[in-house]
Amino acid sequence: MTATVSADPQPGPSGPAPVVRRGRRLRDHTTALGAIGGVIVLTLVTIAVLAPVLAPYDPAERAGTPFSPPSPDHLLGTNDVGQDLLSEMIYGTRVSLTVGIVAAAAAMLIGTVVGLIGGYFPRLGAVAMRGVDVVLILPFLPLLIVLAAYMGRSIVNTVIIIAILIWAPTARVIRSQVLSLAGRDYIVAARSMGAGHAYVLWRHVLPKTMLLAIGEFVAATSGAILLESSLSFLGLGDPLQESWGSTLYWAQARGAFLTPAWKWWVLPPGLLIMCSALGFALLGYALEQRINPRLRRS
Repeated sequence: MTATVSADPQPGPSGPAPVVRRGRRLRDHTTALGAIGGVIVLTLVTIAVLAPVLAPYDPAERAGTPFSPPSPDHLLGTNDVGQDLLSEMIYGTRVSLTVGIVAAAAAMLIGTVVGLIGGYFPRLGAVAMRGVDVVLILPFLPLLIVLAAYMGRSIVNTVIIIAILIWAPTARVIRSQVLSLAGRDYIVAARSMGAGHAYVLWRHVLPKTMLLAIGEFVAATSGAILLESSLSFLGLGDPLQESWGSTLYWAQARGAFLTPAWKWWVLPPGLLIMCSALGFALLGYALEQRINPRLRRS
């Protein structure tokens, strides 16, 4: 009798090979989106840093005839006072990005601390998570307006208000990661050898959560920029600082929508706000897909 040796079955249409191809396509798609977001963010940061060099005029000085349309001398035209709008956009990039980045960093710090405490200490965690739930269920826009009106109009107050409103999602993500780490063997071994809570959190837990916190920071920057623009557009931002939102506020207050000037006074800051939010959102999405353990496993 002749023994028949069969070859290993090849993966079928629904086997491992299509799954690998789908995973590779997903990674390539994520990388492409992250690259687009990175280019947008890097461009905006470069504009903000080089604002004195790139701006053709001082944004506070009258540089031309009021309501001048775009021309070689004024690429985005002028406003009702004759100030160069391109210079305003360039200098406004500094304020909008600075407020967004600093507010997101403050929110990341608060959320990381609350998430570490909430995940590592069960009793304190229950109280901390109730605070997170309260922040998440509060009506967002009314609270934003009330806090801004009560605290006053300044850059510092704007940063504080935005950080207060956006730290809760970071706390929930960090807490979930800490809960998954609390029962690991090396954590239990460190505690059994007498390591204190502070040492365990600093040496073993915090390094495992920092990448997640950075991803949350990048994603939160997108929302922080939108919030700063919203406050400035409502007239609740710092009146002495030129930002994209304040440009929209003055355009609305001075009747730009009633004249053809809205085309070069309103559209450019609106597009810059959209591009900045999109850039940080895409970069945050790509980072989250790479570093979030749950998303990476799936």
